[in-house]
Amino acid sequence: MAMMPRMELRQGQSLVMTPQLLQAIKLLQLSHLELQNFVDGELERNPLLERDDGPDLPLRPEGGDGPLAADPESFARAESLNTQEGMEGRLGTGLDNVFQSEQPSAARSEANGADSLPIIGGAYGSRGGSFEDGPEGFESGLTADLSLQDHLSAQLDLAVSDAAQRIIGRHLIDAVDDSGYLAEPVAEIAARLGVGVERVEAVLRIVQGFDPSGVAARDVAECLAIQLRDRDRFDPAMQALVANLHLVAKRDFAALKRVCGVDDEDIADMVGEIRRLDPKPGRGFGGSAAETVVPDVFIRAAPDGSWLIDLNPDTLPRLLVNQTYHARVSKAARNDEEKAFIAECLQTANWLTRSLEQRARTILKVASEIVRQQDGFFAHGIEHLRPLNLKTIADAIGMHESTVSRVTSNKYLTCSRGVFEMKYFFSAAIAATGYGEAHSAEAVRFRIKQMIDEESPSAVLSDDAIVTKLKAGGIDIARRTVAKYRESLRIPSSMERRREKVAMARSER
Repeated sequence: MAMMPRMELRQGQSLVMTPQLLQAIKLLQLSHLELQNFVDGELERNPLLERDDGPDLPLRPEGGDGPLAADPESFARAESLNTQEGMEGRLGTGLDNVFQSEQPSAARSEANGADSLPIIGGAYGSRGGSFEDGPEGFESGLTADLSLQDHLSAQLDLAVSDAAQRIIGRHLIDAVDDSGYLAEPVAEIAARLGVGVERVEAVLRIVQGFDPSGVAARDVAECLAIQLRDRDRFDPAMQALVANLHLVAKRDFAALKRVCGVDDEDIADMVGEIRRLDPKPGRGFGGSAAETVVPDVFIRAAPDGSWLIDLNPDTLPRLLVNQTYHARVSKAARNDEEKAFIAECLQTANWLTRSLEQRARTILKVASEIVRQQDGFFAHGIEHLRPLNLKTIADAIGMHESTVSRVTSNKYLTCSRGVFEMKYFFSAAIAATGYGEAHSAEAVRFRIKQMIDEESPSAVLSDDAIVTKLKAGGIDIARRTVAKYRESLRIPSSMERRREKVAMARSER
């Protein structure tokens, strides 16, 4: 068959990933801190956007899963700023290509009951920083925790007078990580500075004498050895113990006694002293900023036994499009370039407010369905956590699994049992014996930990014994799965636990 070029005209359908669609997808998976930073950048770039500093509006479905209460005047005001016709005209595409219809189908409404959770347009909470945030807003930004590097540098200036040694010392201090360990080999530092390894080693010994004790060590053994020398406790027996930390991790006290040449009482005291040392001496200083977990959703019990689900207004930026300013600058535009810029700013502002609204609506829908599916957990605790996957939530609320995955990433909810990441509630299923209901993997993991915590030194449970007890409780699980869950909880094997419990019992006597 001869091959020859030819022209064909074909018609087909495909999803066009517009920049606006990509932005809407990106906003779904941002945490509230990332979202605040993104919105702050948009406020700087877009003169038509401004924060809405009005009172927070209710963002809660009444009765736990019903429609959200909406103020009619606020709803009308927000809707006037986000007209679908104007946005579709500027974008050259319909909004249905990006967002699903806000009106649920008849089949979905019948399946989900009152699970449709519309929220008022443009109602978002914002707590942006400024000079007018109150007496603590500005001053709080002027103070910072003393970093480990600053603390060590101050000691270096007092301990070392030689200029060359100070330069070496500063390079060593710069190589110390937040935990207090030297994160770069000495040979590389020496090669970079063009000096001998011996000179760098000599300065390193000086830095290792600084406060906090154990800083600038190259591994855990060296860190503990420095701290023991400072306490004048690094005798030959302790040196042997530090050199065999793997036996300490295994709780092989019999082997440790042979290596160190001590009896049961001495080895128990030595291990206890090791445990009182700080394996991360640098963590007491300001390093990487620790982020406080702020929940995106509040879950509260209602008097009638249902659940009240509130969006946290502090995690949702509240923006408005300044239509008055847009009208004024549009009239003052002098050329096509300025008109195009103003039109683009309006298009971006309208799209952002609508994307934020859709993001809040989607978070609320997903959180409400999670609460409905995991009602037993919120009412009775972790043992009643049910198996759950993304598809179950996606089918219930009429969305794609990828959308649910993005919504639950970096989002947290708080209830009477604590703060949990939304992904915590998605757990694999463990089969039940007979025809019983499947169990959540997280609930089974909790049962295993509970059983091990309650065991006595004379009756330490092996993995096989745990399997037998779980099967008696209606959980069909393999031994290798028990071992995997036990290791994920950082619980040692039955032999290591028995050694530790026996050693502790002897030391107490």
